[in-house]
Amino acid sequence: MADAVAEQIAALKDEDWAIREEAAAMLGTLRDPRAVAPLVLMLQDSDRAVREAAIGSLTAIGAPSVPALGLCLSDSHLAVQEAASAVLACIADERVLAQLLAALGNKDWIVRMHAAKALGRIKNSEAVEPLIPLLQDKVKAVREETTAALVAIGDAAIPSLLTALADADWLVRLHAVEALGKMKSSAAVEPLLSALFNDRDAAVREDIVRALGQIGDGRAVEFLMLAMKEPGLRLLAVEALGQIGDQRAVPVLIKVLEGSDQPPDSRVIAGCGDNWSEEMVTMAAAARALGALGDEAAIPSLIRALRHTITRADAAGSLAYFGSKVIAPLLTMLSQETDENLRFHVNETLTKVGWRPGRV
Repeated sequence: MADAVAEQIAALKDEDWAIREEAAAMLGTLRDPRAVAPLVLMLQDSDRAVREAAIGSLTAIGAPSVPALGLCLSDSHLAVQEAASAVLACIADERVLAQLLAALGNKDWIVRMHAAKALGRIKNSEAVEPLIPLLQDKVKAVREETTAALVAIGDAAIPSLLTALADADWLVRLHAVEALGKMKSSAAVEPLLSALFNDRDAAVREDIVRALGQIGDGRAVEFLMLAMKEPGLRLLAVEALGQIGDQRAVPVLIKVLEGSDQPPDSRVIAGCGDNWSEEMVTMAAAARALGALGDEAAIPSLIRALRHTITRADAAGSLAYFGSKVIAPLLTMLSQETDENLRFHVNETLTKVGWRPGRV
């Protein structure tokens, strides 16, 4: 009986690249560990299609490929290192933890990126300290995979991320904030609040506000209300208050929606003409936040916001969250208004809350 695996391994040596490619792909289908070493050799093939087929097959074979791929991370050919790291990012096997940690210092950014991704999937706490320096990597993709890896590792990464909030490099601080927000750890709230008013970089402060919204801890509410006084943070703070869901924010958000608490120097939005300012966008965000909070005290303000084009769509969407409670005032508005755009949004909201013509 013919040995299909042996036949395909032999075909890897054919002079025709198409035959080599087909053989490499077929070995992935057969998934026999005997193919690992020959496929690893194909990572140096002169034809890209063959190399890609070998990568796909090594990934399909899975665990038996890991030891050989770990050795490939220190191969003299960068292309082999890149290919091996890409496969290991998918397989993510702790047997090559040491090699992956070493690969974080590789001069090739692709290898660093894949190594970070693999470590995030392995979730071993030993990776935390080696990963932290990559938050300031010169390549964005590496920084993003590093952040994702630290988030995946979880609680074990929090102390190092909190320490990183004081790093001299703003990129380290920025990505540490981003990771802490995605982890939604209550332990990060107070350090983030301290950094909110002390960090010297505007981008970092903006990300802190976003992170506080993601974490959703009520301790941030009063501080976010203060942050609303800073133009660059005002919109983000309104959005964060909506995410946190603390009812203390309702009166403040109503004032924003109604325009009674406008900053004196709201900036014009570039490209939107002189008629659109950041405060208009913030008012719409306040309408959305009030819907998320679900406090009935906001209903009258949201109904009044339907009369203004800048807040109409968002106010209508938020009113739908209140269900049947908004039917009576919306029907009153519908009977008095002739503006077709306004009537459209009112009708749409009434439909969403279950009202139908002729139904009481």
